[in-house]
Amino acid sequence: MYVAVKGGERAIDAAHDWLDAERRGDPAIPELSIGQIAGQLSLAVDRVMTEGSLYDRELAATAIKQARGDLIEAIFLVRAYRTTLPRFGYGEPIDTERMAVKRRVSATFKDLPGGQILGPTFDYTHRLIDFELTEEGVSLAEPAPLVTEAPEEAPAAPSPPRVVSILDQEGLIEQETPDRTPGGAEAEPGDITRQPISFPTDRDQRLQALARGDEGYLLGLGYSTQRGYGRTHPFAGEIRYGAVEVDYTPPELGFPIVVGEIEVTECQLINQFTGSKERPPQFTQGYGLAFGHGERKAMSMALVDRALRAEELGEEMDAPAQDQEFVLAHADNVQATGFVEHLKLPHYVDFQSELELVRKMRAEWATPQAEAAE
Repeated sequence: MYVAVKGGERAIDAAHDWLDAERRGDPAIPELSIGQIAGQLSLAVDRVMTEGSLYDRELAATAIKQARGDLIEAIFLVRAYRTTLPRFGYGEPIDTERMAVKRRVSATFKDLPGGQILGPTFDYTHRLIDFELTEEGVSLAEPAPLVTEAPEEAPAAPSPPRVVSILDQEGLIEQETPDRTPGGAEAEPGDITRQPISFPTDRDQRLQALARGDEGYLLGLGYSTQRGYGRTHPFAGEIRYGAVEVDYTPPELGFPIVVGEIEVTECQLINQFTGSKERPPQFTQGYGLAFGHGERKAMSMALVDRALRAEELGEEMDAPAQDQEFVLAHADNVQATGFVEHLKLPHYVDFQSELELVRKMRAEWATPQAEAAE
């Protein structure tokens, strides 16, 4: 921890007071409530929960309010709070096949079993500013029911079948099997919040790091793979958003019980794979999962996940998004923020040494120049 110059403590206290005043804004305007943030800025709340690794809408909304809308600062606050919570066990893997679907789209089949469920999305809006939103107190019409392209006589089921299962029936998509221990048992997934990542990593660790990774960073890397830096241009096999139950097995019971329900967005991207000596030509997958409604994050995560599988699949590795150490070592926005913003802290001694070094180098450089001039 840096120690400020004399008088710094009073200056820091004053800065805190000023920050509180700036956060509050004009006292004549009603203060934002946590409920308003959680309900009306829900996508921001979803991102903070995902990258903060803690599903708690009220806490995420509080962090956004405290951070004045700076989502990375809010993520930092949530992560810091998360470290204070006791851990009493691990939940069972969520079963997204049993999801109560609110939105489900695919770019692969026109007549999709279960239908396309368009749900709440910006995809079909005109991206024009709606100035009616500036009018406060306007009552909104009742939302229309979820739009679906499924036939009226066969409405979309709450849990429509996965698109990849259609390809699986013909053996056209890779079989994903869990890792096994030397004894043949299913291996327990790692936990990067308790054990630091070591390289090379397994896919379970990579997916955890990508889920916590900065959305903008992953979006840029994912976009780079589509532009040729990794030769990845997939099809959206399926993107689904909805509610899933969370199960936990208490040691004293020995069987799972439902402890709650969370909303998640899941993305499966499908890529053509030309095959290798060990594998026939087939489709492979990239996978993404985010808390709440986070399609851009889940899709970016899936793009990068597939790019990071290049070595596993025997593909040529020549792009940044395929380098797992480059990707994962820089994905965490909390770590990146700390390292960048530490430059604002005092470096007086370091700078003085560099200042003296530059003066010495300039003097040494000037001597032959002066002699040549004579």
